[in-house]
Amino acid sequence: MPDSKPGFDKEGLGNVLLVAISLCLVCSIIVSTAAVVLKPQQKLNQELDQKQNILRAAGMLAEGSNVDAQGRGIDELFSQFSVRAVDLRTGRFTEEVDPADYDPIRAAKDPALSVELSDTEDIATIGRRENVSLVYLRQSAGGVDKVVIPVRGYGLWGTLYGYLAIEGDLSTVAGLGFYSQKETPGLGGEVDNPAWKSQWPGVALFDQSGEPAVRLVKSRSPVGSMAAGHEVDALSGATLTTRGVQNLVQFWTGDLGFGLFLENLKTTT
Repeated sequence: MPDSKPGFDKEGLGNVLLVAISLCLVCSIIVSTAAVVLKPQQKLNQELDQKQNILRAAGMLAEGSNVDAQGRGIDELFSQFSVRAVDLRTGRFTEEVDPADYDPIRAAKDPALSVELSDTEDIATIGRRENVSLVYLRQSAGGVDKVVIPVRGYGLWGTLYGYLAIEGDLSTVAGLGFYSQKETPGLGGEVDNPAWKSQWPGVALFDQSGEPAVRLVKSRSPVGSMAAGHEVDALSGATLTTRGVQNLVQFWTGDLGFGLFLENLKTTT
Protein backbone atom coordinates (compact mmCIF):
# COMPACT_ATOMS: atom_id res chain seq x y z
CA MET A 1 0.00 0.00 0.00
CA PRO A 2 1.48 3.38 -0.92
CA ASP A 3 2.34 5.78 1.89
CA SER A 4 -0.42 8.36 2.21
CA LYS A 5 1.86 10.83 4.03
CA PRO A 6 2.68 13.71 1.72
CA GLY A 7 6.35 14.14 0.88
CA PHE A 8 8.44 17.30 1.20
CA ASP A 9 8.25 19.26 -2.04
CA LYS A 10 11.34 21.47 -2.19
CA GLU A 11 9.97 23.23 -5.25
CA GLY A 12 6.58 23.84 -3.72
CA LEU A 13 5.21 27.34 -3.31
CA GLY A 14 5.43 27.24 0.48
CA ASN A 15 9.08 26.23 0.46
CA VAL A 16 9.98 28.85 -2.16
CA LEU A 17 8.29 31.55 -0.07
CA LEU A 18 10.07 30.36 3.08
CA VAL A 19 13.48 30.53 1.41
CA ALA A 20 12.73 33.96 -0.07
CA ILE A 21 11.55 35.37 3.26
CA SER A 22 14.54 33.91 5.08
CA LEU A 23 16.94 35.37 2.52
CA CYS A 24 15.30 38.81 2.77
CA LEU A 25 15.51 38.67 6.56
CA VAL A 26 19.20 37.77 6.51
CA CYS A 27 19.95 40.53 3.98
CA SER A 28 17.99 43.07 6.04
CA ILE A 29 19.97 42.17 9.15
CA ILE A 30 23.27 42.50 7.26
CA VAL A 31 22.31 45.88 5.75
CA SER A 32 20.98 47.23 9.07
CA THR A 33 24.09 46.09 10.91
CA ALA A 34 26.36 47.66 8.30
CA ALA A 35 24.42 50.94 8.48
CA VAL A 36 24.79 51.08 12.27
CA VAL A 37 28.47 50.14 12.20
CA LEU A 38 29.33 52.58 9.40
CA LYS A 39 27.21 55.51 10.63
CA PRO A 40 29.94 57.09 12.80
CA GLN A 41 32.42 56.93 9.92
CA GLN A 42 29.85 58.35 7.50
CA LYS A 43 29.25 61.27 9.85
CA LEU A 44 32.98 61.91 10.13
CA ASN A 45 33.29 61.87 6.32
CA GLN A 46 30.39 64.33 5.98
CA GLU A 47 31.95 66.67 8.53
CA LEU A 48 35.33 66.45 6.78
CA ASP A 49 33.72 67.24 3.43
CA GLN A 50 31.90 70.21 4.92
CA LYS A 51 35.11 71.59 6.44
CA GLN A 52 36.89 71.12 3.12
CA ASN A 53 34.23 73.07 1.23
CA ILE A 54 34.27 75.92 3.73
CA LEU A 55 38.06 76.16 3.57
CA ARG A 56 38.04 76.18 -0.24
CA ALA A 57 35.41 78.91 -0.36
CA ALA A 58 37.56 80.93 2.04
CA GLY A 59 40.62 80.49 -0.22
CA MET A 60 42.50 78.53 2.44
CA LEU A 61 42.64 75.24 0.54
CA ALA A 62 43.42 74.76 -3.15
CA GLU A 63 41.16 72.75 -5.44
CA GLY A 64 42.01 69.05 -5.36
CA SER A 65 44.29 69.36 -2.34
CA ASN A 66 43.82 68.26 1.26
CA VAL A 67 46.67 70.35 2.66
CA ASP A 68 47.72 73.96 2.26
CA ALA A 69 51.11 75.27 1.12
CA GLN A 70 52.50 74.84 4.65
CA GLY A 71 51.34 71.23 4.80
CA ARG A 72 48.50 71.90 7.26
CA GLY A 73 45.57 69.51 6.93
CA ILE A 74 41.84 70.14 6.89
CA ASP A 75 41.24 69.73 10.63
CA GLU A 76 44.17 71.98 11.55
CA LEU A 77 43.04 74.69 9.15
CA PHE A 78 39.41 74.49 10.19
CA SER A 79 40.38 74.83 13.87
CA GLN A 80 40.93 78.51 13.06
CA PHE A 81 37.16 78.90 12.68
CA SER A 82 34.49 79.12 15.33
CA VAL A 83 30.94 78.03 14.48
CA ARG A 84 28.12 80.23 15.78
CA ALA A 85 24.36 80.16 15.48
CA VAL A 86 22.67 83.30 14.20
CA ASP A 87 19.02 84.30 14.48
CA LEU A 88 18.29 85.61 10.99
CA ARG A 89 15.26 87.51 12.28
CA THR A 90 17.42 89.76 14.45
CA GLY A 91 20.87 89.34 12.96
CA ARG A 92 22.24 88.44 16.40
CA PHE A 93 24.10 85.46 17.76
CA THR A 94 21.85 83.03 19.60
CA GLU A 95 22.24 80.14 22.02
CA GLU A 96 18.88 78.74 20.91
CA VAL A 97 20.51 75.81 19.14
CA ASP A 98 23.70 73.80 19.46
CA PRO A 99 25.78 74.36 16.29
CA ALA A 100 27.34 70.91 16.68
CA ASP A 101 24.14 69.07 15.81
CA TYR A 102 21.98 71.71 14.14
CA ASP A 103 20.99 71.45 10.47
CA PRO A 104 19.64 74.73 9.00
CA ILE A 105 18.35 73.05 5.84
CA ARG A 106 16.34 70.55 7.86
CA ALA A 107 15.04 73.38 10.05
CA ALA A 108 13.85 75.22 6.94
CA LYS A 109 11.43 72.35 6.27
CA ASP A 110 9.82 72.68 9.70
CA PRO A 111 7.11 75.39 9.89
CA ALA A 112 7.86 75.84 13.59
CA LEU A 113 11.52 76.62 12.88
CA SER A 114 11.21 78.60 9.65
CA VAL A 115 9.23 81.21 7.77
CA GLU A 116 7.43 80.90 4.47
CA LEU A 117 8.64 83.42 1.89
CA SER A 118 6.35 85.35 -0.41
CA ASP A 119 6.98 85.34 -4.17
CA THR A 120 8.45 88.82 -3.89
CA GLU A 121 10.78 87.86 -1.06
CA ASP A 122 11.81 84.48 -2.43
CA ILE A 123 14.22 85.54 -5.17
CA ALA A 124 16.37 82.45 -4.46
CA THR A 125 13.34 80.13 -4.83
CA ILE A 126 13.87 78.24 -1.57
CA GLY A 127 10.26 78.29 -0.35
CA ARG A 128 11.03 78.60 3.34
CA ARG A 129 13.92 80.18 5.23
CA GLU A 130 15.12 78.84 8.57
CA ASN A 131 14.89 81.20 11.55
CA VAL A 132 18.33 80.22 12.79
CA SER A 133 21.36 79.46 10.64
CA LEU A 134 25.10 78.98 11.16
CA VAL A 135 28.13 81.14 10.40
CA TYR A 136 31.82 80.25 10.40
CA LEU A 137 34.11 82.94 11.80
CA ARG A 138 37.85 83.18 11.50
CA GLN A 139 39.28 85.63 14.00
CA SER A 140 42.56 87.51 13.87
CA ALA A 141 44.32 89.83 16.28
CA GLY A 142 42.48 92.75 14.71
CA GLY A 143 39.04 91.12 14.85
CA VAL A 144 37.13 89.12 12.27
CA ASP A 145 39.32 87.98 9.39
CA LYS A 146 36.73 86.00 7.41
CA VAL A 147 33.07 85.07 7.65
CA VAL A 148 31.67 82.09 5.75
CA ILE A 149 27.91 81.77 5.32
CA PRO A 150 25.91 78.89 3.85
CA VAL A 151 23.96 79.80 0.70
CA ARG A 152 21.46 78.00 -1.50
CA GLY A 153 19.10 78.79 -4.33
CA TYR A 154 17.46 77.29 -7.39
CA GLY A 155 19.28 77.15 -10.71
CA LEU A 156 17.96 75.40 -13.81
CA TRP A 157 17.52 71.79 -12.64
CA GLY A 158 17.65 72.02 -8.89
CA THR A 159 18.92 73.79 -5.82
CA LEU A 160 22.57 74.81 -5.62
CA TYR A 161 24.12 74.46 -2.15
CA GLY A 162 27.35 76.19 -1.24
CA TYR A 163 29.31 78.63 0.88
CA LEU A 164 30.04 82.33 0.40
CA ALA A 165 33.20 83.56 2.12
CA ILE A 166 33.40 87.24 3.04
CA GLU A 167 36.50 89.22 3.95
CA GLY A 168 36.99 90.90 7.32
CA ASP A 169 35.55 94.16 6.00
CA LEU A 170 32.24 92.26 5.80
CA SER A 171 31.60 93.77 2.37
CA THR A 172 33.98 91.99 -0.01
CA VAL A 173 33.78 88.46 -1.39
CA ALA A 174 36.64 86.16 -0.42
CA GLY A 175 35.29 83.25 -2.46
CA LEU A 176 32.25 81.24 -3.52
CA GLY A 177 31.92 77.49 -3.93
CA PHE A 178 29.13 74.96 -4.37
CA TYR A 179 29.23 71.49 -2.88
CA SER A 180 26.00 70.25 -4.48
CA GLN A 181 24.45 71.22 -7.80
CA LYS A 182 22.51 69.58 -10.65
CA GLU A 183 23.28 72.00 -13.45
CA THR A 184 24.08 70.99 -17.03
CA PRO A 185 27.74 69.94 -17.50
CA GLY A 186 29.62 72.42 -19.66
CA LEU A 187 26.94 75.11 -19.14
CA GLY A 188 25.48 75.76 -15.70
CA GLY A 189 27.84 73.12 -14.35
CA GLU A 190 30.63 75.65 -14.89
CA VAL A 191 29.85 76.95 -11.40
CA ASP A 192 32.47 74.35 -10.41
CA ASN A 193 35.06 75.64 -12.87
CA PRO A 194 38.06 77.03 -10.94
CA ALA A 195 38.56 79.72 -13.62
CA TRP A 196 35.03 81.04 -13.09
CA LYS A 197 35.27 80.83 -9.30
CA SER A 198 38.54 82.78 -9.40
CA GLN A 199 36.57 85.87 -10.48
CA TRP A 200 34.75 86.14 -7.16
CA PRO A 201 37.46 87.22 -4.70
CA GLY A 202 37.41 91.01 -4.40
CA VAL A 203 33.85 91.51 -5.66
CA ALA A 204 31.95 94.17 -3.67
CA LEU A 205 28.76 92.79 -2.17
CA PHE A 206 26.90 96.04 -1.48
CA ASP A 207 26.24 99.35 -3.20
CA GLN A 208 26.59 102.75 -1.52
CA SER A 209 23.20 102.42 0.13
CA GLY A 210 24.10 99.04 1.60
CA GLU A 211 21.89 97.00 -0.70
CA PRO A 212 23.11 93.71 -2.26
CA ALA A 213 24.64 94.64 -5.59
CA VAL A 214 26.41 91.60 -7.08
CA ARG A 215 25.62 91.17 -10.78
CA LEU A 216 26.47 88.40 -13.22
CA VAL A 217 26.76 90.06 -16.60
CA LYS A 218 27.49 89.14 -20.21
CA SER A 219 29.44 92.36 -20.81
CA ARG A 220 31.55 93.93 -18.09
CA SER A 221 31.39 97.62 -17.23
CA PRO A 222 34.52 99.72 -17.88
CA VAL A 223 37.43 98.86 -15.61
CA GLY A 224 37.54 101.25 -12.68
CA SER A 225 33.85 102.11 -12.82
CA MET A 226 31.71 101.69 -9.72
CA ALA A 227 29.56 99.04 -11.41
CA ALA A 228 32.59 96.92 -12.38
CA GLY A 229 33.37 96.26 -8.72
CA HIS A 230 30.11 94.32 -8.33
CA GLU A 231 30.34 92.25 -11.50
CA VAL A 232 31.20 88.63 -12.34
CA ASP A 233 31.01 87.03 -15.79
CA ALA A 234 27.73 85.28 -16.56
CA LEU A 235 27.90 81.57 -17.33
CA SER A 236 27.88 81.23 -21.10
CA GLY A 237 24.74 79.53 -22.41
CA ALA A 238 23.30 79.11 -18.91
CA THR A 239 20.91 82.01 -18.37
CA LEU A 240 18.81 80.38 -15.65
CA THR A 241 21.80 79.11 -13.68
CA THR A 242 23.41 82.54 -13.95
CA ARG A 243 20.24 84.20 -12.69
CA GLY A 244 19.99 81.63 -9.90
CA VAL A 245 23.53 82.31 -8.65
CA GLN A 246 22.99 86.07 -8.72
CA ASN A 247 19.69 85.73 -6.88
CA LEU A 248 21.00 83.41 -4.19
CA VAL A 249 23.96 85.68 -3.44
CA GLN A 250 21.67 88.70 -3.25
CA PHE A 251 19.14 86.87 -1.06
CA TRP A 252 21.61 85.56 1.51
CA THR A 253 23.43 88.89 1.78
CA GLY A 254 20.13 90.76 2.05
CA ASP A 255 17.95 91.48 5.08
CA LEU A 256 16.11 88.14 4.86
CA GLY A 257 19.44 86.33 4.84
CA PHE A 258 22.60 87.38 6.69
CA GLY A 259 22.40 91.08 5.84
CA LEU A 260 21.29 92.16 9.33
CA PHE A 261 23.94 89.95 10.90
CA LEU A 262 26.72 91.47 8.77
CA GLU A 263 25.56 94.99 9.66
CA ASN A 264 25.47 94.15 13.37
CA LEU A 265 28.88 92.51 13.18
CA LYS A 266 30.36 95.66 11.64
CA THR A 267 29.40 97.64 14.75
CA THR A 268 30.99 95.15 17.12
CA THR A 269 34.34 94.59 15.39
